[in-house]
Formats: sequence, structure tokens, C-alpha cells
Amino acid sequence: MNAGKVDTLLVMGANPSYTWFDSTKFAEGIKKVKTTISFNAKADETTQLCKFVIPAHHFLESWGDAEAKTNHFSFLQPTIYPLFKTRQWQDSLLKWSGSTVDYLAFTKSFWSAKVGGEAGWDKALQDGVLKTEAAAITSSVFNSAVVATAISNIATQKVSAKTELVVYEKIAIGAGHGTTNPWLMELPDPVTRATWDNYLVVSPAMAITLLGIDLTNNGQADAYEVKPPKHLVEIKLNGKTIKLPALIIPGTHPDTVGIALGFGRTDKVGRAAVTDEGEMVGVNVFPFTSLNGSTISFAATDVQLTDTKETYKVALTQTHNVYDTKQGKRTEMMKELSIAEYIEHPGKVLEEREEELKPFGGVEGFRKDGTLYGVYDKPGIKWGMSVDLNACNGCGACVVACTAENNVSVVGKPEVLRAHEMHWLRIDRYYSGNDLDNPNVVFQPLMCQHCDNAPCENVCPVAATNHSSEGLNQMTYNRCIGTRYCANNCPYKVRRFNWADYTGADSFPDNQKGIISDVTTMMTDDLNRMVLNPDVTVRSRGVIEKCSFCVQRLQDGKLKAKKESRPLKSGENDEWDVKSACQQACPTNAIVFGNVNDAKSAVSLHREDNSKRLFYSLEQLHVLPNVSYLAKVRNIEEVKEKIEA
Repeated sequence: MNAGKVDTLLVMGANPSYTWFDSTKFAEGIKKVKTTISFNAKADETTQLCKFVIPAHHFLESWGDAEAKTNHFSFLQPTIYPLFKTRQWQDSLLKWSGSTVDYLAFTKSFWSAKVGGEAGWDKALQDGVLKTEAAAITSSVFNSAVVATAISNIATQKVSAKTELVVYEKIAIGAGHGTTNPWLMELPDPVTRATWDNYLVVSPAMAITLLGIDLTNNGQADAYEVKPPKHLVEIKLNGKTIKLPALIIPGTHPDTVGIALGFGRTDKVGRAAVTDEGEMVGVNVFPFTSLNGSTISFAATDVQLTDTKETYKVALTQTHNVYDTKQGKRTEMMKELSIAEYIEHPGKVLEEREEELKPFGGVEGFRKDGTLYGVYDKPGIKWGMSVDLNACNGCGACVVACTAENNVSVVGKPEVLRAHEMHWLRIDRYYSGNDLDNPNVVFQPLMCQHCDNAPCENVCPVAATNHSSEGLNQMTYNRCIGTRYCANNCPYKVRRFNWADYTGADSFPDNQKGIISDVTTMMTDDLNRMVLNPDVTVRSRGVIEKCSFCVQRLQDGKLKAKKESRPLKSGENDEWDVKSACQQACPTNAIVFGNVNDAKSAVSLHREDNSKRLFYSLEQLHVLPNVSYLAKVRNIEEVKEKIEA
């Protein structure tokens, strides 16, 4: 392009003006192209440089095909009518090439010839997936010499004493694809638990040399990790300089630092990409990548770091990183053990629970013990959940699914800084072990536990929170007067208070616009409000909200079973009528939900099959939670020293 050899440039699904390592040269080159057309759906950095913008349909408005697996083809079909005056980019190419058919007719004609006419096409659409003949597998000779050479080269490489920089993609926003989505920007990072920013990840060892912070000194460590702001570090590489706050993350290599991609976007990309003052959120670190001849390298050596002595506030949602008390006594929040310990003592978790609850009659007696209100039979349905800590990898899919399903508000960075985040479901990340350079990490999804002996219920002066006959701890929003007694009395801290009218439920008065982030005002737009679930109440200012076990889905499942004159399915043959949003979104099936009064339900079988790992968080408080957990079993052979209870 810079040589003037390109006459026309078509851009679809790419943003080299932002993601290319030498974006300045691209920006100069695109100006020399006579015709530049962008099909991108958003006004990203490359689209802003194009002379013509023809936005393509959203994938939910489009026709198409895909080969997700070899010889397995699926077909994209539109589920909604186009919201705007857009068209598929394939339609544009067909028109410009002189074709008289649109892309739907083109696709149908192509596949009909392969599947036996229109009847075969209709059958393929109905099935969703088309499997074709597998291609013949060709054999090749394994070249061991190449592998030996590679191993030799690795062995002879000298270890550099210089600091290495690794740029990586955050699980939520990727390389910037999710920067314009406030749900993803407010999703805490699985490890750092930070939102709305990128930052410099440093090791505990580097914290001592670079920042003068010793994590072995608990007081000093707490002062840095718990109380913002963070040290602002100047980062220099190949003549480029940026500044980012430093977060100390155990497990990071002593000579390696990391920075996330996807930040430093312009205001035209979307409101979630900029602050209320119109400044970019975070810093773009794509210029720190390089072309090594054939591919882009996302690592670089000889990076120079300098503590500027300035500070910067980072919005963290978790600042306490261990589940052991200062006295070394393990709490009932979490349980984990090694595979060697589990093989040697399969009933160790249950034995620990029995020992801790022995003064109260043991596990069974404790769970069945009467409360201040007595014990009552609960026939029919009783909803419960089981979470396998072995399967949870902290990805956050359940958090976003819960937000989407239940109209959970996005509050913006200023509110997260004040611990006003609204997520109904959070994933706590804990470190264990005595080695800060190589700690064990465990993730624990924590939502409302729907306790049978709920401490939140008996302190509400207006009975806004109460217990249903199906075991749900439920909220009556229009009865709540906002005393927050329930939140103070909740040992799990899973209740959220609406400090402002985040979703415009009360018409968003002007006097609130200076209180909360401009990001939250998105929900006052008619278009953006289309994202709200019509089956879930939009909460107003001054009320408490929390996980409801997706009660709207429970009601829908019961009504469906009633219309079909049958019992509610809850797990037989891997099929059931009701799934919570978090369960449905979990990619590892770590969350199982259902009717615990049904012995054949998925949740009952999950608990029965894994009874030796079963425990309840903070069980000794006798709140009788309806969410159980399966202890984390680490695949390590050594038997750890016994932790004194």
C-alpha cells in the first residue's frame, strides 16, 4: 500500500490499524489506496480510516455455513430481522461481481447440489449439522532429525538475565473484541480479579526489587494489595514507552512481566472503551509485539521497568487471597487435598466435617438439627445446586450468563472501586501453599446459598426476603426499603445493593448522572434496553438483589411440564426441564442444578456419586445452605503435611 501498488482494499473482520505491530505504517499506507471499504459492524480504528463503510449483518441476522470439525458442516440461519440498514458482505461481493442472485440463493444452490436437491437442503437445515464422507488419510514419514535439532537448539540457548515481557489476551475481551462490551469489561480477570483496566503483572520477587514491597511482610503486603492505588511503572521497549499500574501476582516468573492486550481503544469504538472523561481505558500494547519473519511474536526481552513513584487506582473485586486464618487454622470456606491424600484417606473430607461438627451431633445431626423456628417437612420440589471445584477453571462464563439472564447492572469502574459491583455470582480465587513463586490456585463460584436457616431473613424488618416452599431464598423487590440488614448478616456476602438507578428503572433522574459512570447510562437508550430479559424484574434504586436460582426458568419449566401433563424432569437420561443460566453456560459442567428431593435428579446423583468429596461452605455456621461443593483434588503424588484443624 505504501508503494502505491494497491488500488482497492476490502476489510472484513480485521482491524490492523489497531492490532498490527506497526500500525503507524498501515495507517500511512491506507491513505494511499484509492478505494477503501470496511464491512466491519463497528467504527473501529481501521473503519475510521476507510473511505466507504458498509456494515455487514450481525451473525444472528445472517445466512452462512461453517466447518467446525472436518467433514462436519453446520448452517447459519438468521434468528432476528436486521435491526439496521445493513446487508451481508457476501451479498455486496455478489452484486459487485455482476451476479443476479443473493447470498441465500447462492448458498442454497451450492449445497442443494451436494445433498440431493431442495429436500436435502431442507433436511440439512432441520438437522443443523451435515456430515460428509471423510477424506482419505495420507501417511507421512516422521522426521526425527528435525525434532532432535530443535531439542538441541533449546538446550544450547543461554538463559538471559534480562526481563522478559509477555503480552497476552484476557479471557473476557480477547485482543480487543470485547472492549466495547461492558459485561466483559466489568468481568473480573480469573487470576488478578481486576476489572476495567490492563496492568503490569509482576512476581513477588520483582515486587521487592522494583517496587520495594515484600509480600512476606503481611502488613506491607496488605497495605499494597488491599488499599489502592497501585504503583505506576514506566515500561520501555524498542523505543516505545508506556505507563501501567503494577499488580503483584504469585506464580509469575521472577524475570517475566505480563500485560494484557485489547485496551487503549478510541472513543468512537464504544462508550465502554473510554472513561467518563473521554480518555482511553488502559493502554494499547500491540506496538510491543513484533514480526519475527513469518509470525507475530508476543514476547520480547530486555524490557526496562522503572517505578515512577506515581500511583493509579485499579478496580479489584477481591483483595483477600487466602482462605486460611492468620492463626493457620483452616476455615470451612474451601476444602482441597492431593490425589495421594485422597487415595490414602478417601473419606478425609467427610472425616474433617464429622470432627468439626462432632460437638453438634456430627454431619447428619447438624444438617437435620432444628432451628429457632423448628423443623418442618418440605415435600414436593426443593431446589439445590452442586459445584465441582475440580472442574471449575474460573473462566467467568457463568458470571456473564447470570448478568445477561437476570438483568444484572453494569456499574462502571468508579463504583467497582467503592466495592459496589453488582454481580450475583462471583468466582473467588484463592492461593494455597507456602511458596509464593509457585502457589496452588483454586476457584470457587459463590452465589446465594439459599440457606434453609438463612440469617438474612430474620433481620429484614419488612419481610422483603423470605423462604419459599421450594427452598428458595427469595426477594420481594417492591417491599424492600433498603436497610441492608440482610447484606450485613449474610456470611457469604452475596447480596447486592442498588446504590443508584443503574438500569433506568426509575427514569434515571439528572441528579444521578454525576454519581455513577457514564457506561451505566447506556441502559437508558431504547436500543440498549433491548438486551434486558423481559421475564426478569429490572430493579430500582435503593433495593437489595441477589441470585434467585433463575426463578423465571423454574416457573417456565413447571408450566411446560403442566401443559404436557407430566412430572417435572430433573435429570433422567441427561434430560431435564430446568437449567440455571450459570449451569447452562458452564463449559466444564462444573455446576449441576435440580430438585434435591428427587433421588434420580442430576443434582442428587451428583452428590451421591461424589459423596466423599462433598462439603458445604461455612457449614459450621448452621445456616443450612442448599449449595454444596465437591472438594478440589490436586493431581500431585506427594502427600502434604497434615494441616492441623
